[in-house]
Amino acid sequence: MKNNQFDLLRDKRFAPLFVVQFLGAFHDNVFKNALVALLLYGVVFSDVGDPKLLVTVAAGVLILPFIFLSGTAGQLADKYPKDKVIRAIKLAEIPVAILGVIALFSGSLTLSFIALFLLGAQSAFFAPSKYSILPDHLKEKELIGGNALLNTGTFLAILIGTLMGTLFITMEAGQLLVATIMVFSAVVGYLASRHIPTNVPKAPNLKINWNPITESVAIVQNVFKQKPVVFRSILGASWFYFLGAMFMAQFPSYTKEVLGADEGVLAFFLIIFSVGIGIGGLLNNKLLRGRVEAVYVPLAILGMTLFSIDLYFASPSVVAHEELLSLGAFLSMVMHWRILLDVFLIAVCGGLFVVPLNAMIQRYTEEKGRARVIAGSAILDAIFITSSMAICSALIILGWEIHELFLTFAFFNVFAAVYVCRLLPDYLAKSLMQGLFKFLYKVEVKGLENYEEAGPRAVIVCNHVALLDPPLLAAFLPGKPMFAVNSFVAEWPLVKPFLRLVDFFPLDPTNPYSIKSLIKEVEKDKHCVIFPEGRLTETGALMKVYEGPGMIADKAEAVILPVRLDGVQHTPFARLKGKVPLINFPKITITILPPLKFKIDDELKGRKRRAAAARQLYDVMEEMMYLTTDREQTLYEALIKAGYINGKKEVIAEDAEFKPLKFKKLMQGSLVLGKKFEAMSEKGENIGVLLPNSVGAVVTFFGLQAFGRVPAMLNFSAGPKAVCSACETAQVKTVLTSK
Repeated sequence: MKNNQFDLLRDKRFAPLFVVQFLGAFHDNVFKNALVALLLYGVVFSDVGDPKLLVTVAAGVLILPFIFLSGTAGQLADKYPKDKVIRAIKLAEIPVAILGVIALFSGSLTLSFIALFLLGAQSAFFAPSKYSILPDHLKEKELIGGNALLNTGTFLAILIGTLMGTLFITMEAGQLLVATIMVFSAVVGYLASRHIPTNVPKAPNLKINWNPITESVAIVQNVFKQKPVVFRSILGASWFYFLGAMFMAQFPSYTKEVLGADEGVLAFFLIIFSVGIGIGGLLNNKLLRGRVEAVYVPLAILGMTLFSIDLYFASPSVVAHEELLSLGAFLSMVMHWRILLDVFLIAVCGGLFVVPLNAMIQRYTEEKGRARVIAGSAILDAIFITSSMAICSALIILGWEIHELFLTFAFFNVFAAVYVCRLLPDYLAKSLMQGLFKFLYKVEVKGLENYEEAGPRAVIVCNHVALLDPPLLAAFLPGKPMFAVNSFVAEWPLVKPFLRLVDFFPLDPTNPYSIKSLIKEVEKDKHCVIFPEGRLTETGALMKVYEGPGMIADKAEAVILPVRLDGVQHTPFARLKGKVPLINFPKITITILPPLKFKIDDELKGRKRRAAAARQLYDVMEEMMYLTTDREQTLYEALIKAGYINGKKEVIAEDAEFKPLKFKKLMQGSLVLGKKFEAMSEKGENIGVLLPNSVGAVVTFFGLQAFGRVPAMLNFSAGPKAVCSACETAQVKTVLTSK
């Protein structure tokens, strides 16, 4: 089942919210950057003091409302239907846009800053509602995709708004153009908000605290009281905005002062940074397939660190120029490509980092207080952004170069990366193992939708073919399944490092209390991985299936989730040397079958019930092996697969002349002969084969198979009449014979 996140853009549950969010971010940045351009170039505002200082103040005015008003916004979003809150906010945006238009035409700096503050205020009121409404309308597996699209839309809106606001305001009719865009965006945004699906308030009895300062403090304190997964996700998201604010703020100075390039190069930097964050966010859905988890977060923050450090070392190699480089001239120098690649990859890693964290905040926060938690997250984001700007300003005043700021923040990020990796060592190991196994064994996972269908409580049963089985399942099964490990095996030195990275339960098969304890663990809504055979297969087929897993599933009222590992038996980690061909790096397939529940007669008790569970479990395992075998392949396809597994130089056939036929020769001969047969017959036609028992008959048989003909094997010893009768019955018109 494919999970295409772009389908949400056509979904009535999500599309209106996306449009509202996009136009809101676009509208704010058109006005802010138009105001910045007017301040810098003195087109409308003149004799107003230091333009650079005013630009910094403008950025602060836009972010300040998030610190003081997010708490109130979170309360409103929890107490009232979020769709109505959003409509009220977007309706208020229209007069604010009109106020901004008046400010631009009047040349009033005071009015402009008031309009900018009000735009920041309506964004602050909008944020808790827009993020907390997502889990109300989207399924859990759609949260990653929905957040990725919102994140991408926001950065693209910021980018387009920045470019259009800066460009249009400098034109002859610039004020009129910007005014038209602002009012149009506000009106269309409100109309789109009217199509957001209705929503039920989560805390209708909540008493609103209208004091913004005390409520902001209380909201932040509430964030610190959240469960660890939520609190850490909030801190991680705020750290992303800390870094992102630094890069976005320093790109103009970096482009001009360090790279010696003009505004065209700056626009290109903004484009690749925004697009990179969008791509990184969207990449989550492909990698996680809709699962809300932080598998790639440690790798993402490590990537941000490494590419930030490389950006510092790439920058000093740039040669200063007397004139500012145009975009064409900048791109013509290969030395600049490394810088562009670093910026792009920092952004991709940033998107890969922040989107799962936002989804986890939504997923693991209680409904009745979700909006207030998200409001607290917005306050911390604003504080981190403000801190980032303050640190940058202080370091610049001290004489630091811009690219030195990149190295400093990369140094900060090293500590953040170490912290994240220590918090999530299992996720770091999971992502690294996935990459390694995919590279070595081209691992393919089928049936992930069945894992989701199993629900929260399941006993995962899997065939046991090699020592590689547990790491493979730990790497590719979603979430953190618990492994039931024999307490004796758990003491092995080679096993202990693996157990530190997974959730495991030491099981003593000889102790009945140990099994009872495992049943209690499964009853806590866990996914437990058990190998019913208890040991590695020594034949390639199923070994004896023990009754324990079946009894655990029965007692814990859990579903059984069969998983088949195929291809691992051909690795050196299996105990099948001499019984199956061994390949260093065979293709491995993990197939997850639909979950099922045992149907055991309620009257059966004790030993009889355990025996019934064991029989049903064995039937499940046998059926799993049959269903996951490729039953749709042709005989010629089976021949090719056998040649790959055994090696094309291995002997496949030999006749009375004792001239061995190898896989490679058989396949080549089949194609040559099959081409001849193709010219004298039609696809699907039954072709009689009247040949002696020789390798020539084998080559002929597979030659017909290779080109879609059906070989009808004729036995000369049956006599002429029987052979003719067989040909008539099989509608054979052509017979291949050596005579």
